[in-house]
Amino acid sequence: MKHLCLMLGVLLCTCLGVHRENFRTCSQSGFCKRQRNMEPGTSSYVVQPSTLRISSSSLMVEVLNTKNNIRFLLQGYGLQHGIFRVKLAEAEALRERYEIPVGLTLVAEPVQEELKYHGEKDGKLTFSLGQNKMVINVNPLRLDFLINDEPVTSLNAQGLLKFEHSRTKEEAKDEGAGEESEGEQKEEGEEVKAEEEEEPDMWEETFKGFTDSKPNGPVSVGLDIAFPGFRYVYGIPEHADTFALKTTKNTDPYRLYNLDVFEYELNSPMALYGHIPFMAAHNEKNTVGVFFQNAAEGWVDIHSNVADKSVFSNLADFVTGNNEVPQTDTHWFFEDGIIDIFVLLGPGPRDIFKQYASLTGNTPLPPLWSLAYHQCRWNYNDQDDVRNVDQTMDKFDIPFDVIWLDIEHTDSKKYFTWDGSRFSNSIEMLRNLSSKGRRMVTIVDPHLKREDGYRVYSDARDKGLLVKNKDGNDFDGWCWPGSSSWPDFMEKHVRDWWADQFALDKYVGTADNLFVWNDMNEPSVFNAPEITFPKDVKHLSGRENREVHNLFGKLVHDATFDGLLKRSNYQERPFVLTRAFFAGSQRTSAVWTGDNMGEWSHLKMTVPMMLSLNLAGIHFSGADVGGFFKNPDNELLTRWYQAGVFQPFFRAHAHIDTKRREPYLLPEAYMVVAREAIKKRYTYLPFWYQLFHESETTGMPVMRAIWMEYPKETNVFAMDDEYLLGDAILVKPVVDQGQTDIAVYFPGENTVWYDIDTYKTYPGRQEANVEAPLSKLPAFQRGGSIVPRKMRGRRAASLMYNDPFTLIVCLDKQGKAGGQLYFDDYHSYGYRNGQYALTELSFHNFKLENSVKFKGEGFTTKEWLERVVVAGVNTEPKKIHLVKPDGTKMELGHTYDAQSKVLTIRKPGVNVAEKWIINLH
Repeated sequence: MKHLCLMLGVLLCTCLGVHRENFRTCSQSGFCKRQRNMEPGTSSYVVQPSTLRISSSSLMVEVLNTKNNIRFLLQGYGLQHGIFRVKLAEAEALRERYEIPVGLTLVAEPVQEELKYHGEKDGKLTFSLGQNKMVINVNPLRLDFLINDEPVTSLNAQGLLKFEHSRTKEEAKDEGAGEESEGEQKEEGEEVKAEEEEEPDMWEETFKGFTDSKPNGPVSVGLDIAFPGFRYVYGIPEHADTFALKTTKNTDPYRLYNLDVFEYELNSPMALYGHIPFMAAHNEKNTVGVFFQNAAEGWVDIHSNVADKSVFSNLADFVTGNNEVPQTDTHWFFEDGIIDIFVLLGPGPRDIFKQYASLTGNTPLPPLWSLAYHQCRWNYNDQDDVRNVDQTMDKFDIPFDVIWLDIEHTDSKKYFTWDGSRFSNSIEMLRNLSSKGRRMVTIVDPHLKREDGYRVYSDARDKGLLVKNKDGNDFDGWCWPGSSSWPDFMEKHVRDWWADQFALDKYVGTADNLFVWNDMNEPSVFNAPEITFPKDVKHLSGRENREVHNLFGKLVHDATFDGLLKRSNYQERPFVLTRAFFAGSQRTSAVWTGDNMGEWSHLKMTVPMMLSLNLAGIHFSGADVGGFFKNPDNELLTRWYQAGVFQPFFRAHAHIDTKRREPYLLPEAYMVVAREAIKKRYTYLPFWYQLFHESETTGMPVMRAIWMEYPKETNVFAMDDEYLLGDAILVKPVVDQGQTDIAVYFPGENTVWYDIDTYKTYPGRQEANVEAPLSKLPAFQRGGSIVPRKMRGRRAASLMYNDPFTLIVCLDKQGKAGGQLYFDDYHSYGYRNGQYALTELSFHNFKLENSVKFKGEGFTTKEWLERVVVAGVNTEPKKIHLVKPDGTKMELGHTYDAQSKVLTIRKPGVNVAEKWIINLH
């Protein structure tokens, strides 16, 4: 009965919206209050120049907190690609602070480069890394980072550095708040003691009846990071907020703490499911970034000398012509760990993405089928339900590649099992899907039902693999199965054990066309503070959860990825979806934005949330089409399908209590539009695949804010309702009810943009009103680009592997265009051994040429060129000839539309992995 009541309570929460009272505010968090209450001013931290030690690529120097004589070690490194690294930790800590090991967030030990020391002058130590500089001010400690001698980032410029050193509880009674020495005057000591009484949460803290024992006392770290010359900063996902981060002058700071949040609020700095402590700043001259590597709970305050002004002040500046240089000041604080900051000095957008990827890794090229359409809900009831959805999608000619099963498919919420009464022959079900080129994804959450007969739990318990409570016993919390325990994914041997569970002989009833979804991996614990692990939960290493919390979910999906990799003997690319994430998650999982709602406002928020995730390396990401909660009306659901077409991860999903809303259930007029949207996604799969190839090789986001390609256009810096796919497709989804036209800004001086459906042109660097009836998704191809598509209708992406290409060539004002073609086998790791081809496409002087940049030895493809569409051709050519790879010529048929200026060249018939030329005469 207790279990039933709890479950009903949880489900009730899902229907009533977010319960803010379940989650801490800054004023309810002891360390957040202490750090945020710091007043800007002169810092008590002073560099000791006589202790400076220098190597060819690094420095080490002592820093003294003159308030309490605690010594720290400041380390600086010059890294490859123009990155500075700064670390600050106690010189003599009572306990070893947690530092994230290489391989968890950092993909490898960063490569160091020469760091030149230019000596001390006027109390400043100057170091250079290429054209960039790091200047350390001695008294007080301050670090300035310069591009071409112009400061772009500063640490401790406001003097908000606060490093709560480790201590014993007895020491605290003498020391007060921990910043004063024992030798202070009695009056000062008494004053400090009074302050301590006002902050009883330094050694124990209570929230909603839950007590956090805090055995190590106050150990937070905080630092201000300034961006002089920058009005806009971005990143630190995940928050349901604007892409350009807002001032927190009148709100809580942005919180970084992985939590299970039902029906989350929009335009809020509240924490959500995953977090990445990476922030970028951009102006018309430079793009810079900071990555604060810390896995504990964090908060980030943001202030701007522009945004924080009142309307009256801004108006006065306009009248007086005051041109104050913009500056954004941020204040970061974490509950535990050390200060470990990477400063990425660009200087351009492409540079910082390359720099960040060099640290945390790229998004690996996903299998092609995973970029197609996914059909999901909580829950498909049984095998007959799965078969019916599969057959009905075919009946209505709606392609899809993956059907998903949520928690009800298991035996009493025991993961790695099947409900025998409803899925009695899962192998047959999987075989039927495989015969059509389709896959299945099942949910596997990290909480294990505490039941003796459950093999996975009993094995983990008997091998001592489970997370402990503060008393050293196996932690017992409540989640979907009721009483549950969690494997300790912080340990490598536990992750290896988890990976082994996906073997076909252990995950019985599965096949190689089944893949995995990790949900609730924040982790979610229904009967714990803030619906997650208590902070004093112990890992097998003895570390508290407070030190590593934000890493846990990432390590769950890392282990799942490894399991699927092992299952295929390291031959096939896995697919894993995760809700919780951290820096480096892009290496092993796709991400979705969690429990959104079927409301127009949530559709609108998908774009800024996706842009923020893509900026921070999470390129394979998406939002549930239609919203997880509530019942979207026909117009909203149809518009959401259209928006999903041009977002990286394309999945429809819905709550168990919502009405069924598979696309074929829409009224016919809406169903036809939704079907055409899904089919359009399939025609663009070669383009998506190419974007992910670029992502893996360069670190560039797949889904890009406009400033990433047009960095000097200041009017787009805060724009987050339209975006680019690569550098070729501009998208502005319709996100307002009843809207039948839309204002679109077209970037780029002397650029021309083509409607992807009609080839109507729009000049760059101006806004235009575009018709957008229900049947229309506003999207535009840049003049000067060549986009590959496959136009033959198939019911699944894996059936398209050998289909022919159509090239969409949109000419710029000079009559030129360029692009690439990338292809491999679309599913294995053969491409990493050279089994792929990459060609360069160029159109100039009335000639389309395909040049082979790389073709692996022995690699072949049956893909060929079926059609070329050239938009922007002013006059019809008299003849068109194909020059084949062997040099022979063949005349090609064509049609020309003088009104739209579109030339269509029919059936060149050449292999796309060969060199060939099409001449227009």
